[in-house]
Amino acid sequence: MALELGKSEWRLGFTTGLGQRARERTVAARDVVALIKEIGRAKERFKLASSARVVSCYEAGRDGFWLHRFLVQEGVENCVVDSASIEVNRRAKRVKTDALDVRKLSAMLVRYDEGERKVWSVVRVPTAEEEDNRHLHRELDTLRVERTRATNRIQGLLAGQGLRLGTKKDLPEQLKAMRLYDGRPLPLALHCRLLRENARVELIDSQIRELETDRAELAKEWEAPEAEKVRQLLQLRGIGINSAWLFVHEFFGWRKFSNRRQVGALAGLTPTPYQSGQLSRDQGISKAGQKLVRHLAIEIAWGWVRFQPRSQLTLWYQERFGGGGSRLRRIGIVALARKLLIALWRCLETNAVPEGALLKA
Repeated sequence: MALELGKSEWRLGFTTGLGQRARERTVAARDVVALIKEIGRAKERFKLASSARVVSCYEAGRDGFWLHRFLVQEGVENCVVDSASIEVNRRAKRVKTDALDVRKLSAMLVRYDEGERKVWSVVRVPTAEEEDNRHLHRELDTLRVERTRATNRIQGLLAGQGLRLGTKKDLPEQLKAMRLYDGRPLPLALHCRLLRENARVELIDSQIRELETDRAELAKEWEAPEAEKVRQLLQLRGIGINSAWLFVHEFFGWRKFSNRRQVGALAGLTPTPYQSGQLSRDQGISKAGQKLVRHLAIEIAWGWVRFQPRSQLTLWYQERFGGGGSRLRRIGIVALARKLLIALWRCLETNAVPEGALLKA
């Protein structure tokens, strides 16, 4: 069974093997009762026993993983598929409909179940608790983006009148003292809008402080294995609470890596060479997987060079890229970020501190 999930309706495709046209049905979105009934009707249509094995798939997206947990609870062998790994027609224009998508998924699901494991990439589904633990740092990241937008909006509105805000404190008093080029005070509507924007910034600041306080308390007192890994990373100089918390809850805390290649690939930091005949070039890093982890890893790599000057990673970077120009150093810092993630993974798995790294007092 392949599921094409839409906002208002779900399209289902049932088949028993390759070469068979999928039996297509449509149910209302999130109507799990109708979904179970359609599975039963499909078994009757294909003359299968009620206890017959059912394998299903759907693309990872807005609906998340609750449907996967429901299907597994009902005895269905479900897999969540990475949408970017599904093969498509390479022509400039191609037909794309939900009906074609569900037929494509049905055929590829049969191939996957028959043993062709590389037909697509399957998403690692977190547990409900692991998924819930990711809300704190993601909400913090969202609030910081909203605060930056609101602050920039205030600066932009003032710049449109030829004014500039010196400090963010006591904004209401500053607005009263501001004068336009001709000596007039700020227009009333603009003044009121700036006050509302400032109130929004203050509200966001209070929420950020509250979340940061909760996170600090959890990092100290929480007895979960994830908290222990956070505390372990915090011992390294150059690793703060923001990076340690995100690395653990988005990357190391609930995923099981088999080798260093998986670590680099999931962060999207692996190279993507292109070779055809006599043509050979590098397309840069893949940029697949966890975007938050990749961005933070590159930022932490710059800090690692500064705060861990005697570590083996820093010495490797300085020897290979330190003497080059700014472009070469930026390329090298991406390579260092990949090596640093692998070193942190080994640190958490084997308690081995990266070679030459210093610990905090």
